Amino acid sequence: MEMVTKMVADRQVVIFSQSSCCMSHTIKTLISGFRENPTVYELDQIQNGQQVESKLHKMGCKPCVPVVFIAQQLIGGPNQVMTLQVKNQLPHCS
Repeated sequence: MEMVTKMVADRQVVIFSQSSCCMSHTIKTLISGFRENPTVYELDQIQNGQQVESKLHKMGCKPCVPVVFIAQQLIGGPNQVMTLQVKNQLPHCS
Protein backbone atom coordinates (compact mmCIF):
# COMPACT_ATOMS: atom_id res chain seq x y z
CA MET A 1 0.00 0.00 0.00
CA GLU A 2 3.00 2.25 0.44
CA MET A 3 3.35 2.42 -3.34
CA VAL A 4 -0.21 3.77 -3.72
CA THR A 5 0.26 6.15 -0.78
CA LYS A 6 3.30 7.68 -2.48
CA MET A 7 1.42 8.04 -5.76
CA VAL A 8 -1.41 10.02 -4.15
CA ALA A 9 0.77 12.10 -1.79
CA ASP A 10 0.63 15.85 -2.36
CA ARG A 11 -2.06 15.53 -5.04
CA GLN A 12 -5.60 16.78 -4.52
CA VAL A 13 -7.32 14.37 -6.91
CA VAL A 14 -5.93 11.07 -8.21
CA ILE A 15 -7.68 8.63 -10.50
CA PHE A 16 -6.30 5.16 -11.19
CA SER A 17 -7.64 4.15 -14.58
CA GLN A 18 -7.30 1.87 -17.60
CA SER A 19 -7.15 3.69 -20.93
CA SER A 20 -9.58 1.26 -22.59
CA CYS A 21 -12.14 1.15 -19.75
CA CYS A 22 -15.40 2.98 -20.48
CA MET A 23 -16.20 3.38 -16.75
CA SER A 24 -12.75 4.90 -16.19
CA HIS A 25 -13.51 7.38 -18.97
CA THR A 26 -16.87 8.21 -17.34
CA ILE A 27 -15.31 8.86 -13.93
CA LYS A 28 -12.51 10.99 -15.43
CA THR A 29 -15.12 13.04 -17.30
CA LEU A 30 -17.23 13.46 -14.16
CA ILE A 31 -14.29 14.62 -12.02
CA SER A 32 -12.95 16.92 -14.76
CA GLY A 33 -16.44 18.42 -15.06
CA PHE A 34 -15.95 19.89 -11.59
CA ARG A 35 -12.99 21.85 -12.99
CA GLU A 36 -10.67 19.56 -11.09
CA ASN A 37 -7.33 18.75 -12.66
CA PRO A 38 -6.86 15.15 -11.54
CA THR A 39 -3.63 13.24 -11.72
CA VAL A 40 -4.52 10.18 -13.79
CA TYR A 41 -2.51 6.99 -13.72
CA GLU A 42 -3.38 4.76 -16.68
CA LEU A 43 -2.40 1.39 -15.20
CA ASP A 44 -2.19 -0.25 -18.61
CA GLN A 45 0.35 2.36 -19.71
CA ILE A 46 2.71 2.73 -16.73
CA GLN A 47 5.60 0.43 -15.98
CA ASN A 48 4.38 -0.85 -12.59
CA GLY A 49 0.67 -0.78 -13.46
CA GLN A 50 0.01 -4.42 -12.59
CA GLN A 51 1.64 -3.99 -9.18
CA VAL A 52 -0.44 -0.88 -8.48
CA GLU A 53 -3.59 -2.69 -9.57
CA SER A 54 -2.75 -5.54 -7.19
CA LYS A 55 -2.25 -3.07 -4.31
CA LEU A 56 -5.58 -1.38 -5.04
CA HIS A 57 -7.26 -4.78 -5.04
CA LYS A 58 -5.72 -5.56 -1.63
CA MET A 59 -7.04 -2.23 -0.35
CA GLY A 60 -10.53 -3.47 -1.15
CA CYS A 61 -11.02 -1.76 -4.49
CA LYS A 62 -13.14 -4.14 -6.55
CA PRO A 63 -13.09 -3.54 -9.42
CA CYS A 64 -9.55 -2.21 -9.28
CA VAL A 65 -10.26 0.64 -11.72
CA PRO A 66 -11.36 3.29 -11.80
CA VAL A 67 -10.43 4.29 -8.27
CA VAL A 68 -10.57 7.86 -6.99
CA PHE A 69 -8.62 9.50 -4.18
CA ILE A 70 -9.46 13.04 -3.06
CA ALA A 71 -7.14 14.83 -0.64
CA GLN A 72 -5.23 11.56 -0.17
CA GLN A 73 -8.41 9.79 1.01
CA LEU A 74 -9.76 6.76 -0.82
CA ILE A 75 -13.20 7.64 -2.17
CA GLY A 76 -13.62 4.34 -3.96
CA GLY A 77 -14.53 2.90 -7.27
CA PRO A 78 -17.27 3.79 -9.72
CA ASN A 79 -20.15 2.62 -7.53
CA GLN A 80 -19.00 4.69 -4.55
CA VAL A 81 -18.20 7.76 -6.67
CA MET A 82 -21.53 7.67 -8.50
CA THR A 83 -23.49 7.08 -5.27
CA LEU A 84 -21.81 10.08 -3.64
CA GLN A 85 -22.44 12.17 -6.76
CA VAL A 86 -26.16 11.29 -6.83
CA LYS A 87 -26.42 12.20 -3.13
CA ASN A 88 -24.49 15.44 -3.81
CA GLN A 89 -21.88 14.29 -1.28
CA LEU A 90 -18.86 13.87 -3.54
CA PRO A 91 -16.04 15.98 -2.06
CA HIS A 92 -14.66 18.72 -4.27
CA CYS A 93 -11.19 20.19 -3.96
CA SER A 94 -11.45 23.44 -5.85
